[in-house]
Order: sequence, then C-alpha cells, then structure tokens
Amino acid sequence: MSELANGWVRASLDAIADVLDHEREPINSSERETRISGKQRADLYPYYGATGQVGLIDSFRSDGQRILLGEDAAPFLDQFKDKAYLANGRFWVNNHAHVLAGAAGLVDNRFLCFQLNTVDYQPFVTGSTRLKLTSSAMKQIPMVIAPAAEQTRIVAKLEELLSDLDAGVAELNAAQKKLVQYRQSLLKAAVTGELTAKWRAARALSEIGEAENGQQLLQRILTERRARWEAKQLAKFKAQGKTPPKDWQKKYPEPVKPDTSGLPELPEGWVWASVDQLSESVRNGLSKTPNTTQCGFPIFKINAVRPMTVNFDAIKHIEIEQNEAADYWVEVGDVLATRYNGSVDLLGVFGMVKDVSVRTLYPDKLIRMKPVTGVELGAWMEVCGNVGLSRKHLVSRVKTTAGQTGISGDDLKKTPIPLPPVAEQEVTLAVLKNRLQAVQELGLPIELGLKQSTAQRQNILRAAFAGQLVPQDPNDEPASVLLARIRAERAKREALKKPRGRKPKDAA
Repeated sequence: MSELANGWVRASLDAIADVLDHEREPINSSERETRISGKQRADLYPYYGATGQVGLIDSFRSDGQRILLGEDAAPFLDQFKDKAYLANGRFWVNNHAHVLAGAAGLVDNRFLCFQLNTVDYQPFVTGSTRLKLTSSAMKQIPMVIAPAAEQTRIVAKLEELLSDLDAGVAELNAAQKKLVQYRQSLLKAAVTGELTAKWRAARALSEIGEAENGQQLLQRILTERRARWEAKQLAKFKAQGKTPPKDWQKKYPEPVKPDTSGLPELPEGWVWASVDQLSESVRNGLSKTPNTTQCGFPIFKINAVRPMTVNFDAIKHIEIEQNEAADYWVEVGDVLATRYNGSVDLLGVFGMVKDVSVRTLYPDKLIRMKPVTGVELGAWMEVCGNVGLSRKHLVSRVKTTAGQTGISGDDLKKTPIPLPPVAEQEVTLAVLKNRLQAVQELGLPIELGLKQSTAQRQNILRAAFAGQLVPQDPNDEPASVLLARIRAERAKREALKKPRGRKPKDAA
C-alpha cells in the first residue's frame, strides 16, 4: 500500500482505536465452574479468550460491540487465520485478548476488525514458543483509515463477498469431513473382516481350504519369534567367547497375550493376537537431546509419525557416536507409534516405514515395533493400530504424568490385533489400498478449492484496504477530518476527567 486511495490517511492503531483493556479480567476455570453452577443458561454470559469464546460466566465486564485481538496464544504468524474477532452484547474477556473499539465511536469496529486480520504481526510480537503482542507494540501497528461513509460501504461489500465465500468453504469442509468418515469406515471394515466378507464366502463355496488359518499363523509367528531370540542369544555368547549356560533357553521372555475377555468374536479363521506376540521387539527410541545446527545423524521429530504414515522430512539432528546409534536406525517394515503427544488423537498412532529415503534414527518419544515376519505383517499392524478395538485399547491406556500425556511400552505390547490368515490379509490390504487411493483422489479438488478460497479471501481483503473494493465518492468527508474529530472528542473526554479546581486547604 505505497499509495493511498483518495481521502484516506495512515495512522497508528491507537490513533483510530480506543484500547479498553481495563474491561478484561482473568477468572480460572474452576472458579467459573463454581460461579455458574446451578444457574440457568439465560443468566450466563460468554467468556472470551485469545481466539474466541472459551466458556461461560455469571457476570459481564463489557457491554456493546468490541474488537478482541489476541495478546498471546493467537496465530500471529499464520496469514490465513484470524487474530481479531468481534464480540457483541454483554460478555467477559480474559487477559489473553486485547479489548478495542473504534476511537470515540467514530470508526467502524467491523472496518478495524477486518483490517487487523490483514496485518503482518511479525515485527510486533515477541517470544519464541508463545508469541505475545504487548499493549505498547499493538498501539504502534500501522493502519489505514478511510472516510466514514466509505468504511460503511467497504464493510457491507466485505460482508457480502465473504459470506458467499464462507458458504462455499463450509460446503467444501463438509465434503472433506465425509471423506474422512468414509476413510475411517473403510479401515474399520478392514480390521473387522467386513471388507472381505464376500471373499470369505466365495472361498467357502469353492471349497478351497486355507492352508493356514489365523491360529496356525500366530503359532508360526511365535515359533519364529522364539527362534530369532535364541539365535541372537547364541550370537552374543559367541561374541563374548562363552559357552551357553545350562537351560539358557528357559530365560526366553514369553510375549504377553491379549486380554480377550471383553473382545468380540472374530470372523472364521481369525484369531486375536497382541502387539508383543507379533513383534520381534517393542522398544523406546534414543534418549538424547537433538541439536539445532543440523549436524550429526538425522532423527525423527515426534510429529514425523501420523496415522498410516512416517514423514522423513520431519527430522532434527543428533551428534552421537556410531556405536550409540546402532540399535536405533529404522528399517523398512518397522512400525512406529507416538509415545507422547499433547493431543490424544495423535497419541499411540501407528505408522509403518515403507521406504527409507535417508538413514534415520528414532527418538524416545516414539516406540518401534519390529514385526516378526516383516513388511506384510507390519502393514497389517499399521492398519489395526489406528482403528477399531486396537485403537480403543490404546486410548484407554493413556496417562498423564508430570504434565506429559503418554502411553507406556507395556500397555502398547498388550494392544489386541485381529489376525486373519495371510491370504485374507493380502486381499484386505489390496482392496484397502485401491479404495484409499480413490478417497485421496476425491479429496484433491476439495483441498484445491479450500486453498483457492483462502487466497481469494486474502485478495478481497487486500483490495478493500487499498481502496479498490467499492467506488469512491468525492463528496465523502476525508479521513483527515475524521481524525481531527477523533482528536477533538478525545480531548473533550480528557478535559471532563480532570478536576476543575483545587479544594481549599483546611484552616490552621
């Protein structure tokens, strides 16, 4: 905005907005719960925070229309998210939002609110993990002010255009939500056998017997699991130059069995197994602090693992000796799960390593499962761990300790996994892959539409505050005159606040 529209002027925010932060007051949630307990909804008022309403309270400190602008915990650096919003009526604001109103009642609140959502806040916020917009910094934010009549026209046009745009976005979001629900129903159908019900029926009619059912498969996996443990133990004895002691095989740690007491009956040929039974090992990652210099070995961030995916771009680096890293490299077929996360929805989710683009370590905030029979079994475990009763088990075991929400390796080992025969696993995964691919393809135009809507919203707002959205009227009172009126009104108010004279001193 190097050139201003005719009749417009530039001004700092405090020149065109009244800061009413004296109206706000924080009340903790427990006190609010006590205050509203037993009271009717009609007798309560909205309680607002940085980005919107966060609860209710039994009284109010603001009455009218206000602009609420985040002080902290607002998405200041996300150009596509709002930092300011309007509140109307009677309400209460906590200390995480600034309270503003058009100066002296002469500037349209909606005009200011829309404009505050176009501001680049980078130069005005401080902090690293939790950005803060102080009152002094906020007051210096550069704004533009249009003639009062033009403000009204701009707001009316913005509300018209953005209302239509928001309606379109709502439809796209609804379609996207349906796709997410359909995707989840596909995953659930896969792990309950519903997806392959017709396939099983056809196999039965053709009288083609399955060479190995789920129970036999599980027994084969358990036998292979023990054989691998014994081979590793013998290798250790040999490396140490020792003769295996008597009955050393009896020290084999038997895998935990799943608790099937509350589990439903599975389709014919299926069996319940546990993560521990199906895994050669279940192990926490490397407990070392990564650096910020990108020196050393790459190591996953916790957000590298999401349901059904492992992102090799989400990495940090760690400087350790080669021998320290030996047991923590991920391999194709490994299944990783999030051990800690602030969101329960992303805690304990499974992602299988499908390709190692860069040799990478995993940290202690992730758990690695090594399926006994490799990639095929890992792919099945990945699906099961993210849906159905396996996922329900994981969520039920979530604990919060010392402020950290997490799940233990022991609880993860007990996770029940429905195990079908190998042939049915293969059919299920093939059908699932095709249908999930179709879901992804259907989602692409929706994602594109949402991106285009976001860009269009920014274009509309930029045009509005460049004076290009509505026609100008040469008869409008210039904004410079409006600013003069604001200054005069503020001076008048200040004069009313000052004492008119000194009180006489008491006689001696």
